[in-house]
Amino acid sequence: MSASRRLMLLRHAKSDWADAETPDAERPLSRDGREACKLVAEHIGVERLAPDLILCSSALRTRQTLQRIAAALPPEVPVLTEDRLYLAGPDELLARLREVDDGVPNILLLGHNPGIHALAVGLLPPPDRVKISTFPTAALAVLDLGTRRWAELGPASTRFGSFVTPRGLRHAL
Repeated sequence: MSASRRLMLLRHAKSDWADAETPDAERPLSRDGREACKLVAEHIGVERLAPDLILCSSALRTRQTLQRIAAALPPEVPVLTEDRLYLAGPDELLARLREVDDGVPNILLLGHNPGIHALAVGLLPPPDRVKISTFPTAALAVLDLGTRRWAELGPASTRFGSFVTPRGLRHAL
């Protein structure tokens, strides 16, 4: 078992609000969201960010985000799509992460704001929290765990790895 652990937090890409009758959980990605996924997928591939487990909210926009970045991920990585992650707050997200088996070194969690942002900031030490001042759609935070056990994940238990947004990736091209 590797001593290092990595948590990748990805907010779903921009969703389509064109049809006000569509229930929130069933909103699809917008054209801009689909384009942002291409940028994020390319970044994941270039940086070789390979999760060993993917935890995904059951909302359509998170599932479509995952589908759009799938080519950049290991082909046989297990994906758990869970209702409990839909609009989950930071405490619920943290509780779910603490349940992960210690044999899983790297996790990609696809979720929603404000929970995903609050979780990312809360896991970092105070001096690093300013590095993630906002968490726009399709943003990806990479945090390196300072513990060998997921059950020990908690406030200030990670180190900042990286944070990218589609806008930043677009400007870097």
